[in-house]
Amino acid sequence: MKIFNTLSRRKEEFVPIEEGRVRMYVCGPTVYNLIHIGNARPMIVFDTFRRYLEHKGYKVDYVSNFTDVDDKIIAKAIEEGVTSEEISKRYIEECKKDMEGMNVRPATVHPLATQEIDGMIAMIRKLIDEGYAYNVNGTVYFRTRKFKEYGKLSWKNLDDLRSGFREIKVTGEEQKEDPLDFVLWKPKKEGEPAWDSPWSDGRPGWHIECSVMAKHYLGDTIDIHAGGEDLVFPHHENEIAQSECANGVPFANYWMHNAFLTIDKVKMSKSLGNFFTVRDIAEKYDLQVLRLFMLSAHYRSPLNFSADLMESSKSALERIRNAAERLGDLMKSAKDTEPSEEEKAMAAEAEAFVRKFDEKMDDDCNTADALSVVFELVKYANQHVNEECAAATVKVFADTLAQLCDILGIITEKKEEILDAEIEQLIEERQAARKAKNFARADEIRDELAAKGILLKDTREGVKWTRA
Repeated sequence: MKIFNTLSRRKEEFVPIEEGRVRMYVCGPTVYNLIHIGNARPMIVFDTFRRYLEHKGYKVDYVSNFTDVDDKIIAKAIEEGVTSEEISKRYIEECKKDMEGMNVRPATVHPLATQEIDGMIAMIRKLIDEGYAYNVNGTVYFRTRKFKEYGKLSWKNLDDLRSGFREIKVTGEEQKEDPLDFVLWKPKKEGEPAWDSPWSDGRPGWHIECSVMAKHYLGDTIDIHAGGEDLVFPHHENEIAQSECANGVPFANYWMHNAFLTIDKVKMSKSLGNFFTVRDIAEKYDLQVLRLFMLSAHYRSPLNFSADLMESSKSALERIRNAAERLGDLMKSAKDTEPSEEEKAMAAEAEAFVRKFDEKMDDDCNTADALSVVFELVKYANQHVNEECAAATVKVFADTLAQLCDILGIITEKKEEILDAEIEQLIEERQAARKAKNFARADEIRDELAAKGILLKDTREGVKWTRA
């Protein structure tokens, strides 16, 4: 299996540190709002890669954090007049709902930055002791000049980077020894959450959080570190610098980065009105459509989101589900007879599809080509598997389709149809539960309907519902 390593900018044979085990860290979202479809791409891509590694027989320790202390979270908390913790807890739960809708499996561990403060303080203290960091009036900075390999991930030259900073004057940054030095710890401002430290009551910088969480749950050197390409610099570059200086060993052997997502070939932006949350998409589509859409391009290729492409993905998902349903129906009536020689040859073809699928995924997680193999399998099964086939033959194709779709995280079962009268009855029950302040039951009903493809929207005129 080969992985394109951002560090070397070439495909490399994947060799784990420990045979049969993979330690993988994926940067998670900052939880100050509902996640958007840009957040969804790395979630879906690296969840799929994890599934494939497990299919290959690896035990995968998969860690993906939630950044639950950040300027945006604090701003949102001030805006709503609540605590930062209340904001982060709310949106972690909402994020988990969206992940479930996209069939993104929970990580082995979802660490929270605020629960790892002691580890961050310990790493910062070590960096200061080793001369890699310095304290100025309660703010601790990392000395980029001291780490000779700074820039090796982003392939940026330190001198070029510094020249770009010569004309930049940032208020409060004059105390740095070098413009490229970055913050490890900063003193609190009025109204911000803070923790005790040897330097000031304050909070950690963003970069140190991931270094410490990766070290805590996966060790000093990990197999794979992944995330969006927007994180290569400065976030991942800074993670490498502080981790390797503190731990004295390479931080990650392989770096994987997914490319950007655009909307109708334009960068997604709230100001342009082309900003979509996963929840927005769920109002129009089964989130399995979004997952299939995300996997229809290679993860390192830019991906353009459009209504036409989503409709195409919706049709593609329907083809897979129709084939799975047809095979299921054939299983119910198939005879338990000995497969013919022709059927044995067909079963061998099914095995060949699995090998071809693995070849595509072994080539740097090429989900686009792997998905094409699934459609080849669907076409073959539709043409060759029929009422005359033995139950064993039908089962081979049903199981093969289920196996490949499961690796891609595609759910082949069709959602149970629900009648309008049942929906209205459940909405009434939900309204009664809310009136009685039984919010747990109200949320339960909303989730129950969502699982069946019914999306609720509370409006001034009452509750509106739509089918996904």
